[in-house]
Amino acid sequence: MGGKSTSIFNGKNLDGWEIYGTEKWYVEDGLLVCESGPDKGYGYLATTDTYKDFDLTLEFLQEANGNSGVFFRSSIEGTKIAGWQAEVAPPGHDTGGIYESYGRGWLIKPEKGSDSSLKMGQWNNMRIRVVGDEVTTWLNGEQMINLEDEKIGQATGQIALQIHDGGGIRVKWRNLKVVKL
Repeated sequence: MGGKSTSIFNGKNLDGWEIYGTEKWYVEDGLLVCESGPDKGYGYLATTDTYKDFDLTLEFLQEANGNSGVFFRSSIEGTKIAGWQAEVAPPGHDTGGIYESYGRGWLIKPEKGSDSSLKMGQWNNMRIRVVGDEVTTWLNGEQMINLEDEKIGQATGQIALQIHDGGGIRVKWRNLKVVKL
């Protein structure tokens, strides 16, 4: 399987992470919380470390509009992010699909209805495994997508959490753990 699992969020503060944009990121009761700020823009919270091959697991709880995502092998300038996102969205909106920012757009979406295990307002488990040019995502233990992509295979970069633009978004995160492969 590879190395040991390392927690990338300490439950106390944002050590090891960097905020991009004006949206709100804070720690509350040991949880990482993101919510839209006054600008209602895109916002990112990215690891200061970079990752190439890894297996990431995390839990998220969506309140209100949960449109967010987990970026990988990404680089950020301001609030412009280059890389790939595993979607985190309300039911029926392609959670687990892979979107390429400032590039080809949607590379793959899960089959319709495959996110039926997604529970709004409750904790959900997501797993993202990226090895070489292969990406696999799981939601609550069920595989969402498997994708091979040469461009992804050539990249390395940060892991980042997203707040989508539009306002009214609030998502909680916990148990962010990564195994470097």
